[in-house]
Amino acid sequence: MHADGVDWMLMALGLIGAVGDGFITPIIFFICSKLLNNVGGSSFDDETFMQTVAKNAIALVYVACASWVICFIEGYCWTRTGERQAAKMREKYLRAVLRQDVGYFDLHVTSTSDVITSVSSDSLVIQDFLSEKLPNFLMNTSAFVASYIVGFLLLWRLTIVGFPFIILLLIPGLMYGRALIRISMKIREEYNEAGSIAEQVISSVRTVYAFGSEKKMIEKFSTALQGSVKLGLRQGLAKGIAIGSNGITYAIWGFLTWYGSRMVMNHGSKGGTVSSVIVCVTFGGTSLGQSLSNLKYFSEAFVVGERIMKVINRVPGIDSDNLEGQILEKTRGEVEFNHVKFTYPSRPETPIFDDLCLRVPSGKTVALVGGSGSGKSTVISLLQRFYDPIAGEILIDGLPINKLQVKWLRSQMGLVSQEPVLFATSIKENILFGKEDASMDEIVEAAKASNAHSFISQFPNSYQTQVGERGVQLSGGQKQRIAIARAIIKSPIILLLDEATSALDSESERVVQEALDNASIGRTTIVIAHRLSTIRNADVICVVHNGRIIETGSHEELLEKLDGQYTSLVRLQQMDNKESDHNINVSLEEGRASSLSKDLKYSPKYFIHSTSSSIVRDFPDLSPKDGNSLVPSFKRLMAMNRPEWKHALYGCLGAALFGAVQPIYSYSSGSMVSVYFLASHDQIKEKTRIYVLLFVGLALFTFLSNISQHYGFAYMGEYLTKRIRERMLGKILTFEVNWFDKDENSSGAICSRLAKDANMVRSLVGDRMSLLVQTISAVSITCAIGLVISWRFSIVMMSVQPVIVVCFYTQRVLLKSMSRNAIKGQDESSKLAAEAVSNIRTITAFSSQERIINLLKMVQEGPRKDSARQSWLAGIMLGTSQSLITCVSALNFWYGGKLIADGKMMSKEFLEIFLIFASTGRVIAEAGTMTKDLVKGSDAVASVFAVLDRNTTIEPENPDGYVPKKVKGQISFSNVDFAYPTRPDVIIFKNFSIDIEDGKSTAIVGPSGSGKSTIISLIERFYDPLKGIVKIDGRDIRSCHLRSLRQHIAVVSQEPTLFAGTIRENIMYGGASEKIDESEIIEAAKAANAHDFITSLSNGYDTYCGDRGVQLSGGQKQRIAIARAVLKNPSVLLLDEATSALDSQSESVVQDALERLMVGRTSVVIAHRLSTIQKCDTIAVLDNGAVVECGNHSSLLAKGPKGAYFSLVSLQRTLF
Repeated sequence: MHADGVDWMLMALGLIGAVGDGFITPIIFFICSKLLNNVGGSSFDDETFMQTVAKNAIALVYVACASWVICFIEGYCWTRTGERQAAKMREKYLRAVLRQDVGYFDLHVTSTSDVITSVSSDSLVIQDFLSEKLPNFLMNTSAFVASYIVGFLLLWRLTIVGFPFIILLLIPGLMYGRALIRISMKIREEYNEAGSIAEQVISSVRTVYAFGSEKKMIEKFSTALQGSVKLGLRQGLAKGIAIGSNGITYAIWGFLTWYGSRMVMNHGSKGGTVSSVIVCVTFGGTSLGQSLSNLKYFSEAFVVGERIMKVINRVPGIDSDNLEGQILEKTRGEVEFNHVKFTYPSRPETPIFDDLCLRVPSGKTVALVGGSGSGKSTVISLLQRFYDPIAGEILIDGLPINKLQVKWLRSQMGLVSQEPVLFATSIKENILFGKEDASMDEIVEAAKASNAHSFISQFPNSYQTQVGERGVQLSGGQKQRIAIARAIIKSPIILLLDEATSALDSESERVVQEALDNASIGRTTIVIAHRLSTIRNADVICVVHNGRIIETGSHEELLEKLDGQYTSLVRLQQMDNKESDHNINVSLEEGRASSLSKDLKYSPKYFIHSTSSSIVRDFPDLSPKDGNSLVPSFKRLMAMNRPEWKHALYGCLGAALFGAVQPIYSYSSGSMVSVYFLASHDQIKEKTRIYVLLFVGLALFTFLSNISQHYGFAYMGEYLTKRIRERMLGKILTFEVNWFDKDENSSGAICSRLAKDANMVRSLVGDRMSLLVQTISAVSITCAIGLVISWRFSIVMMSVQPVIVVCFYTQRVLLKSMSRNAIKGQDESSKLAAEAVSNIRTITAFSSQERIINLLKMVQEGPRKDSARQSWLAGIMLGTSQSLITCVSALNFWYGGKLIADGKMMSKEFLEIFLIFASTGRVIAEAGTMTKDLVKGSDAVASVFAVLDRNTTIEPENPDGYVPKKVKGQISFSNVDFAYPTRPDVIIFKNFSIDIEDGKSTAIVGPSGSGKSTIISLIERFYDPLKGIVKIDGRDIRSCHLRSLRQHIAVVSQEPTLFAGTIRENIMYGGASEKIDESEIIEAAKAANAHDFITSLSNGYDTYCGDRGVQLSGGQKQRIAIARAVLKNPSVLLLDEATSALDSQSESVVQDALERLMVGRTSVVIAHRLSTIQKCDTIAVLDNGAVVECGNHSSLLAKGPKGAYFSLVSLQRTLF
């Protein structure tokens, strides 16, 4: 599927190895038939007996040497090609996903977790299949073929009689194989929903904490997991029946034993030959049965492979990889929309444009204004060919854009969007997304042009500073400026600015606006803005309403239409600014402006560098002090399974009984061989009858014990998995916000861990535990029988058994040290995939697919080298273990022959003990093949307990915490020192004090990055101060029960976070109780000016918002977020740029709603647009982490030009 020449060679060699491995055992049977005839039929006192035994024993040693070479080739080649192909598949899959058009993501990728699962879990399934399950299948199949070849060579009559019984072995395997395929597909689909919930919760953890939605989310997650539990139980039952059906082998053995006795009596066949042929026939059948039990893995790999190939082979309608299409020699940049009709693929019933006509002359600036959701941003999406219109056409320089090469078309445009998207890498790398081959000078120039250079150079690592997942380490304004630098460095012909300055404070906005004005000189520029001040200089302003352009003209021309739509929009914004008109002297002191433009030496977040610590080191602050806390404790795992003790008992009983089957069967077979050498035919008949009945009984017994075993363990495993996932998510949702800011705890990595670790633990409990009980049972019964029959021979055989066990134990220890890096590598890949898919529009706009793929290759480099080492070890260990088993058989034959020759043991005793120990060796060997999974399993257990044992530094459910019944909302910061935990050297607040009166509104203003948002984070107690106290109602918030306190606080932040669900569900997250009346939801929506647009959607309140609310416009998302806060009816309201994403019309109504909501409540308002905070009772101006001025609007203006607030207001007036 993803193999190149080297892989085909490795697979060809691996095939030879696996087939050779299958042939080894039947060849050993062939030699053993001769040895059995020697032991059973010869006179034991002559020298020729020992010579013959020694000769055949040496032949076994030669086979052992050959098996080492063959098994080494098998082990090395398959593990190597497995890793190579999985890595290539991850790359091809991610490349194919990034190639898809944006419409595909709207329709098919319901959430980021789908892609994370495919990149991590699915690729591991393929890797596991290629490196372990497929060679096992090939080995078993070739063992089946080889067994029948040997059988025909030894005794063709008996082999032909045994041949039809293969069908009996095939039927159950095939029937249940198909059932298992269906069930494994359904299980995967079921978990997708739960995985998606977890991904949303973790990536939006601040919102979840702020609204106290932890319990709701865990319940939702738990409900989503219930379906996969039921399917898992069905899978366990099907597996039990399938493996239990293999018990028919014993019934076949019974029949062949009876027929063999006839051959001995009537055809003079030798007992040893008959026994070896029966062993060959049943071993061949069993091998086939085992290869069929691998069907489960075939089915899993097939389902996964098919799904991945479906994406890889999908050619999108708008294909960025397609190099066909025209490339213009010289581009003027004239844009034209001719009668464009458009609806979003995910909402075909809601028309966006019905007949849009728009012309943007070359080198001119055209601004689009209008209500939120009127289709302004859609113009940019269509121009970049994220979507194609249903009718009409879009032209650049007179050519339809669907005739142009997609990649070239996008390279001509620079995009700066409303919510800036940054990647979890350095600032330099983020700017390079605009132009891959840019020099450092160009990067610095672009940063200077976007007013970003000053704040970047203040960071300790300057341009190498890591920005964190989604740029979480930077303030909104800082992110936006890096996004602008990324667009400027591209030197585009067409500049697309979608609310490019909405997140900036006045001062940065003025400078950035100048930079954008300079950047747009000589370029065709399309600007979307709600703040009309930013577009008054545009050559043409178009007013968009309901998907049509209703007015066009310059600022002055449009203002002449007194009853025009644009005039009313301007009036709305001027009314907001009226109060700031009086007594402002616009002539600013130059010095004052520059003093505020120092863009803060402090970033309000902190920076971390990606570390390649292993999973266990991801949790350096684990609470348990005892040294054993990091050792994966199987006992603790079992304690978590306590409620399922009855099923555990059934499972263990079934496993123990099934473990006893093998030694009893081997003992009976050994006795039966000696029966063939009896002289009396009557004795042969009588004893044969007894053994045949015993074999048939064993067949039935095997069937029942397997069903009990596999169903019992499936029940345990499924409920344990569900419990672990719930507890892990529950525990993770108690961790402080700082934990999530760390690189290794990104949403992709945590979701990948929730999916994989819990699955690993399930297989550790189910498959591995059943195998363990089975093995212990078989070994103890074997030793007991052996010692009773002949202690001398048993002790020798027992003493060599540990050699095999030690061999597999070494394999386990060596593999353990390396499996961690593989998992770590997967986490890095998952994180990258999650980020890429979340930001698909940015990647598509900048044609950065190749850059993401290169990042993936870098991330996989470490795990690739480790895997190469692991392949060598796998080969050596497999070869050594297989050859040792054969050497042990040779030694046993030689020593047994010696004891018989010396008269210290009967040949019957030798045959019984030899067969018992030989089969037990096989059981131990099978247990050994599971070592790889045991290693992965114990690492997963360590990872699970690392999460469950970690104590949070901010306990949300402190049992001794004060539970406030009512909160007045008086907030005070007393001498607070604060620095973000991972950058303790950069102080944000030093001796910071501020009092916020209850029931009053307090506004916090100041330059971007001055620590305004940090105040909100400290009130919500996302972080604790280093020194000093934050009090609410005179009580230190650290002494309060945090979740109860947060019930009284509502936050509306700058970038609204919605969850994948309906609009109704998203608003309901604000409510404390589960039962919220429909009328309350509608009232909250009306208060947030959201009701009208919601009812205009075809599904109303049941409209699906999409992953992170992607189906809605920025303004619509913000209004739903406000409705959510309204429903909470809080005592303290925190508004962090709550109206920045709204157009003037919505803003005035929402501002009105917020002002009504603020009455009688303590409100803390952060805003760059000073018009929104003029009515606040108190305004505090922050600079360099300190309050420089405090008072109301009028008193602060009265300070005149020297006042900090006066300067800020003046700046905004000049901007308009």
